[in-house]
Amino acid sequence: MSTVKTRTLPPLMRLTDVAAERLRALYERDNSGRKLRVSVAQKGCSGLTYDLSWVDAPAATDEVVTDNGVTVLIDRKASLFLIGSVMDFQTSRLTSGFTFANPNEKGRCGCGESFHV
Repeated sequence: MSTVKTRTLPPLMRLTDVAAERLRALYERDNSGRKLRVSVAQKGCSGLTYDLSWVDAPAATDEVVTDNGVTVLIDRKASLFLIGSVMDFQTSRLTSGFTFANPNEKGRCGCGESFHV
């Protein structure tokens, strides 16, 4: 009887404390009952961009990620691009928004809006 060795896969996506806190506030205030879906779209000079949208219910093909007590939906088509990613929320003097640290990225365009794997 042979034993198959398996390796532990990284989580599909994690949320920083700051991202979880921001999402929690958004869920409670403006989008009661709705969830954030993260997907990847073909766009920009590097080919792919993160696409965030509000949905009333998960699609049958959505992956459900719960981290830091907050649930986010991941479009299954984006799963391979996002494995091991960390979602954060950053605020600067001119802008604020969700950002992604993605270990699968091989490069970004000059403006930082799109990436390739």
